[in-house]
Amino acid sequence: MEAMDSVAVMEVAAVPDPVFVGAAPLTPPPEASVLRRSARCLNRPRAPIYTEKEEPKQSTGRRGRPKKKRDAENHDPAAEAQAPAKVARKTPKAEPKEKKPMPVVEPISAADFAGAAAEEDALGKGKSAKLRVKETLRAFNSHYLHLVQEEQKRAQAVIQEIEASKNKKAGKKGGEDEIKEKRPSKRPDLKAITRMQENNSVLYTEKVIGQIPGIDVGDQFYSRAEMVVLGVHSHWLNGIDYMGMKYKEMKGYANFSFPLATCIVMSGIYEDDLDKADEIIYTGQGGNDLLGNHRQIGSQKLARGNLALKNSKDNGNPVRVIRGHVAKNSYTGKVYTYDGLYKVVEDWVQNGVQGHVVFKYKLKRLEGQPSLTTSEVRFTRAEAPRNISELPGLVCDDISGGQENIPIPATNLVDDPPVPPPGFAYIKSLKISKGIKIPSDCAGCDCEGDCASNKNCSCAKLNGSDLPYVSFKDVGRLVEPKAVVFECGPNCSCNRNCVNRTSQQGLQHRLEVFKTASKGWGVRTWDTILPGAPICEYVGVLRKTEDVESLLHNNYIFDIDCLQTMKGLDGREKRAGSDMQLPSLHAENDTEAPPAPEYCIDAGSIGNVARFINHSCNPNLFVQCVLISHKDVKLAKVMLFAADTILPLQELCYDYGYVLNSVVSATGDIIELPCYCGAPDCRKRLY
Repeated sequence: MEAMDSVAVMEVAAVPDPVFVGAAPLTPPPEASVLRRSARCLNRPRAPIYTEKEEPKQSTGRRGRPKKKRDAENHDPAAEAQAPAKVARKTPKAEPKEKKPMPVVEPISAADFAGAAAEEDALGKGKSAKLRVKETLRAFNSHYLHLVQEEQKRAQAVIQEIEASKNKKAGKKGGEDEIKEKRPSKRPDLKAITRMQENNSVLYTEKVIGQIPGIDVGDQFYSRAEMVVLGVHSHWLNGIDYMGMKYKEMKGYANFSFPLATCIVMSGIYEDDLDKADEIIYTGQGGNDLLGNHRQIGSQKLARGNLALKNSKDNGNPVRVIRGHVAKNSYTGKVYTYDGLYKVVEDWVQNGVQGHVVFKYKLKRLEGQPSLTTSEVRFTRAEAPRNISELPGLVCDDISGGQENIPIPATNLVDDPPVPPPGFAYIKSLKISKGIKIPSDCAGCDCEGDCASNKNCSCAKLNGSDLPYVSFKDVGRLVEPKAVVFECGPNCSCNRNCVNRTSQQGLQHRLEVFKTASKGWGVRTWDTILPGAPICEYVGVLRKTEDVESLLHNNYIFDIDCLQTMKGLDGREKRAGSDMQLPSLHAENDTEAPPAPEYCIDAGSIGNVARFINHSCNPNLFVQCVLISHKDVKLAKVMLFAADTILPLQELCYDYGYVLNSVVSATGDIIELPCYCGAPDCRKRLY
């Protein structure tokens, strides 16, 4: 849609009647305070920041007053401060350098290996193993999307060269040679591994026997490359990962035979494999037809991975098992699931189906582990519903009333009787308060079709020479969080499906609003959402910040603090592009420490699905400021994007960003609000 289609100027009236028939009016909490969210919700930095292994700031502190609705609902408000609040800021702490885990060999109990992982969490001292896994995957995805963008640009350049050569009499044959010589690489994931190895940002560089700290049974990976950078399975092609002879010299391994298996991947490559879930008949490596027909074309040898599995049977060490399944939403066409620890209990040699010698291994799953989430033929984990009408606790078929591209149902299994979300009217477009004028003076590009095919796009230059998005299966993905994203707007000549209009395409994923037990209403996805994918815009009434100071009991105020983020004020961590020159950054507007963002979005009485998204100290979304029809960052559009791969039925969340001890009462006392997000690295308090 065009940029100006998403806003409508209006004079804001009183709170409208609830959109749901019979819904109760919005009851404000007793505290006289106002939620202030911000565009700095998740410090998902560029890849180089991850590779430096520095401690992130304790929080990206959001200016404003307490948010209570989701983290305090269903808890005793008398235990919390009652006075109005204002912000004070603290300096974040630093974290000591990460300690690498030592391999564990001797035990064969699953419970013992789970204990080793828990110990590693404790050694993290402020950063759990789970968080380090998430950071590593974010770094990988950042590298991967950058490399996809590079390959797409190179492919486009090759196409242009070929087209130019066809216009020459003798150019046709030469053009064909160019295609063979310069065709783009199809494996940016492997290049991402190399980048991370060069930057020393692979999580576990030494191989580990047993459970990997931060990796739980049921965790999924969307390529073997992801498993490599985590250290789960250290080879992107081989099915058997093992420790080589160098480990024999390390402490604790002197009495073991090497090589020693650490992990296997079952993905249907060998026709002799047999999967009975808790028991596996696994075919050794070698002699397989790599053309994809799964046939054995040669005999195997007792060496490398095959010898490693035999030695693991003799040594008694556990082996991690990964199962691969076909997945259309994965860029590799598969998804890999960690299914726990198995023990090699038997090995033998036989002639395979094609008559060639193969090595066979029987593995049995160790007891005391979480239940399997995968089987030989299908996933058995919870699946998203297929029919809205069959949803348990359904209280509304579509809270948007048909305004969104996709219906958004609401469910409530907490209240008795169940009630829908009360006290607001759904809107799809941002509303503008009287007295605020949105500029529309941004010059547009003159590209034809999609701007990704034009190396001279003027909108790309605003973003630092490259477009901020890369297209994946016709869906735009943000390559990295930026200080601000410049999209094509109403004055651009490119088509409406241009990748640089990604935030303007409306809802792309199936979402559900649901009542939580302790945080009020929340939002979860029915689809797999990939990193960098757009979720939704934060919609409400655009107001001047000074006008909402008197609006007490409003828990849905979102400060547009893009300007403060670009300047790195109040402990904010700068993003890519923070040094750009914009009219709103000129000297007359350049104060050392602005008291507050000048504008905010009020979703208290009218808003969209974004108003229901909860806080988490370990979020899977981040907030991105976007400019379309103008260059005033103080009036930027606020968008939510996926920071991680989000699986079906996972709750969506972002970090509200308060600094601990930053909210004080009128008398100067620190106000504390408990956090109930449940994240492994929860700060225990929202502020």
